[in-house]
Amino acid sequence: MKPDLVHGGALDRMRAAFPDAPEPWIDLSTGINPWAYPVGGIPDTVFRQLPTQEAYNACRQALAESLRSPAENLILVPGSELLIRLLPMVIKPKKVTILSPTYGDHADAWRRAGGEVVETTDPLGRADQADAVIICNPNNPDGRYFEPDALLQAAASLARRSGWLIVDEAYADLDPAFSLTRYGGMDGLIVLRSFGKFFGLAGLRLGALIAPEATRMEMQNVLGVWPVSGPAIAIGAQACGDLAWQAETRCRLVRGRERLDHILRLSGLKICGGTDLFRLVITDNARALWEGLAHRGIYVRRFAWSDRLVRIGLPENEKAEDRLLAALTT
Repeated sequence: MKPDLVHGGALDRMRAAFPDAPEPWIDLSTGINPWAYPVGGIPDTVFRQLPTQEAYNACRQALAESLRSPAENLILVPGSELLIRLLPMVIKPKKVTILSPTYGDHADAWRRAGGEVVETTDPLGRADQADAVIICNPNNPDGRYFEPDALLQAAASLARRSGWLIVDEAYADLDPAFSLTRYGGMDGLIVLRSFGKFFGLAGLRLGALIAPEATRMEMQNVLGVWPVSGPAIAIGAQACGDLAWQAETRCRLVRGRERLDHILRLSGLKICGGTDLFRLVITDNARALWEGLAHRGIYVRRFAWSDRLVRIGLPENEKAEDRLLAALTT
């Protein structure tokens, strides 16, 4: 696959493709919080010892309280990306309806598992024709939100037919009011949560599966005895318990997104969607925009399925903002 069509964050491949681009590169391709949680006070023992059940439970409880989810309905996992790959092994629906456009790995995972995949802009409207419906809420890359009541009705309807509503809430920390985590354990509902995007610690590989007991236990069996590393457990417990940092970060992301919006409007780009972690813009030639920025050492996200859309994450500081504006306007 070409380097511009892989997942965001592939800076090594971008450097190889554009060796004359100025350093340091500015990576705006991932939609990850550029102001990461300030990790501190983690004991050395978490790197030297196997994770204990006590530590696992402490992290699970902190995450559950942060998500307002019943802790007993939640298991820790090494990132929600792995869940996307493993779910077809745990539940086996024959026909899967997926919101489109959305995060592409959902459709890829179910197709590889042999499922019949239907991609549609109206997944809830076609729920009665599917064994499982998959939605990202808010959606990536357009930021579309689905109201909780509509999702709960779909989950209940699917459950009556032994079906599933799978909601990927990778960006739900931005606006918890839309989250379904408080309904964790409900029949027919599976919620995937990601830790790394909002907390800015994507390399930690931490997430959660919130689902009915049988599904949780089956996933736990697939993941094995120590599914999450000791450092991830310790840092996750610390960060999830820091509610003040979370509240301030939501405000900081809004301010950063407003500054990015200003830059994009000054450059003449039209914003057509996004969240407080990234913006989706429409342009006449997405590849030309992506390539022009890459020659300036700025890495944004383009898509195999569109020649007009580009996703741009938040610059980390004023210098990065100035470089982006200059690259877009000169």
